[in-house]
Amino acid sequence: MNTRIFGAFLIGALLTSCSSTKNSANDLAISNPIESAIHLDKVSDDKAPVEINPGRFTTETVTYRLPKVIQGTYAVSSFGRYIDDFKAFDYEGNEMPATKIDDNSWTINNAKKLDKITYLVNDTYDIEINGGIGKDVPFSPGGTNIEPENYVLNLHGFIGYFDSLKNNQYKLDVTGSADYIRTSALQNVSSKVSEDGKTITTSYFANRYFEITDNPMMFGNLDVEEFQVGNIKIVLSVYSPNNVHSAKSLKETFFKMMQAQKTYMGDIDSTPRYDIYVYLSEGKEDSPKGFGALEHHTSTVVVMPEAAPADAMAQSMIDIVSHEFFHIVTPLSVHSEDVHYFDYNKPTFSKHLWMYEGVTEYFAQHFQVYEGLVGNNQFYNTVMQKIATSMNLDDAMSFTIMSENVLDEPYATNYYNVYMKGALIGMCIDILMRKESNGERSMLSLMKELSNKYGKNKPFEDDKIIEEITAMTYPSIGEFFKTHVEGDVPINYDEFFDMVGLAYGNSEVSTNYIFAGGQNIIFDADPQKGEIFFSEMALKNSFWVSQGVQVGDVIKKVDGKELTLMNAQEIITGMYGWQEGQEIDVELNRNGETVSIKTVLTKATAESESLIEDPNASVEKVALRNAWLKK
Repeated sequence: MNTRIFGAFLIGALLTSCSSTKNSANDLAISNPIESAIHLDKVSDDKAPVEINPGRFTTETVTYRLPKVIQGTYAVSSFGRYIDDFKAFDYEGNEMPATKIDDNSWTINNAKKLDKITYLVNDTYDIEINGGIGKDVPFSPGGTNIEPENYVLNLHGFIGYFDSLKNNQYKLDVTGSADYIRTSALQNVSSKVSEDGKTITTSYFANRYFEITDNPMMFGNLDVEEFQVGNIKIVLSVYSPNNVHSAKSLKETFFKMMQAQKTYMGDIDSTPRYDIYVYLSEGKEDSPKGFGALEHHTSTVVVMPEAAPADAMAQSMIDIVSHEFFHIVTPLSVHSEDVHYFDYNKPTFSKHLWMYEGVTEYFAQHFQVYEGLVGNNQFYNTVMQKIATSMNLDDAMSFTIMSENVLDEPYATNYYNVYMKGALIGMCIDILMRKESNGERSMLSLMKELSNKYGKNKPFEDDKIIEEITAMTYPSIGEFFKTHVEGDVPINYDEFFDMVGLAYGNSEVSTNYIFAGGQNIIFDADPQKGEIFFSEMALKNSFWVSQGVQVGDVIKKVDGKELTLMNAQEIITGMYGWQEGQEIDVELNRNGETVSIKTVLTKATAESESLIEDPNASVEKVALRNAWLKK
């Protein structure tokens, strides 16, 4: 998941208020939008009141639902579990019976009398505190935050749908303090200030329920910057509770990155506006812990640790947000029927996560070297890190079978491999395409061809797309799919590296103080004893080796604060932000004895196997490598 692909209407006649003479919600979907309202001005105990006015029903029974699964997450979130005090009312203002039939659904009988429903929405960031991030807890970038300083309005957590009305238009009113800064890519219809001047109600319009779920908002104490990249307007909204980072400080990173991405994509159809919502977590016990991003068609929501230093924050934003922005290519322009006709409560999943997430992640890394943002060696290190991580997952698993069954085991626990091996699948196809075409075609040019053939409004047939790609390309591509994507044979990466004149060697790479290069964290934990200790990976980190740490050393205190399993997220997030030259004080327990490390941080490196450019490679292989990396 990571996850976000982000005219004019004659609104006047559409936004009339509903009364007891309302049109039928079943019959007049186009002329009678569903009226919905979120009252941030009436929040109590981190719960926001919501009101839904659907129009008059002609059926006897209706069902209202919040999403069980949202697009881009490939996991169960069940937003209905965060709804309290669900009530239905008739036209006389009397409460009607409403039966909760599962975690996310309510059935209302005698629906011809139904006037409106109301309920309270809980803050899912608080659920992370109480229950921890685990099964069926929404990923932070897809969750909801309801706090006086900041509101993360992923609307799929607030607004639901009636089974028969998902294609109805929606009018959404959001009422909040007049002091709030508010950003949203949804069409802003109007704003109305209350008589006392304390609140503003902003009205938005959506053509159908999908647009509600696809356009997050942020309200509150925000920092906002706007800039232009080609023909795309970028709106960057940042919430940094301690003002460690700002939209202005991040703007140059995003501008440079997205300008390079636009150049890389070339003539692929894009979007006129793209929103980036950045929530920076304080790392406290009551802060969100699911770092990453969730894509929407023309926006992305990012949650990252506020403590990260500027350079680490910049690189993380490049890696994460560039991935989400590349979703403009897929699944926005190239996607299957499962994506196009997504069912939020009984979803079926496409076989092609290798494309949606894998190829997207490959582009997010490849464009950096192709457009000169990073050097060849840094790109090679990224490739090696992905190979190493993928080997710790199930490397002999059919990607198409895994994708189609991603909510179930053993596939769910291997989902992370879509960003590792999925990206490597994209790399291998890219190299094959360039080899077969003497450098004239690539993975990107293939996606452009597919985009021209399908586009955002025409889905492909899931079972036929590999056959189509093979017909559009070369037999070797079809054989690769059959063996390594549909099949379960691990990829021999050596063959592909040899095609572009690369060989293996060892090198020293920069790292930080909680990793030993790549994703190799240097700590382990004993849940029974409640202890966190240094693992063997610590001996690969030059800084900790210089301090004489040993495998099994229990970390008792960090800068005077006791380290426990309960506060590990907060403290280790702080260590992620450590910078060279900073003074630290760490207390260890080694076989019952106290060991104190009081020192100044020096540069941390780790030795790892790396790719090197073979000096004996043939002219043809070097030429192919240069075409691949635009050297």
